[in-house]
Amino acid sequence: MAKKNQSRADQVRTAVEQAFEATTQGASPMRERAQELAEELVGAASRFREVIDELRPPTGDELSALRGRLDTLERRVAELEAERAAAAKKPAAAKKPAAAKKPRAGGAKGASASPGASTAKRGPAAPRKPRGTSGS
Repeated sequence: MAKKNQSRADQVRTAVEQAFEATTQGASPMRERAQELAEELVGAASRFREVIDELRPPTGDELSALRGRLDTLERRVAELEAERAAAAKKPAAAKKPAAAKKPRAGGAKGASASPGASTAKRGPAAPRKPRGTSGS
């Protein structure tokens, strides 16, 4: 009887070992697929974190850095505008004396240099009615 029990125990042990081997062999492709899914999940979580970081409002340090860059750019623009204005004044100053030496021949025809300069040809202005009064 002991021999029969031992053989029965051996049979159970053999069956368990075969079940474990079958499970590990069958689990290998499932384990590989689970590993692939875990890697995809990690990648998706990383991309999600990046998107959230882009959507969050800037920190105080980031705002301070941007303000500093803006101040630098404003100073540079002011310098460039000042240089441009100084460069524009130099040629204009050089042209004015030359223009004074060279009078124009004939002048402008039919046009006046300033408004109201040709009032001699016009008659006196008609009197205006005070505002707020009606003609009836």
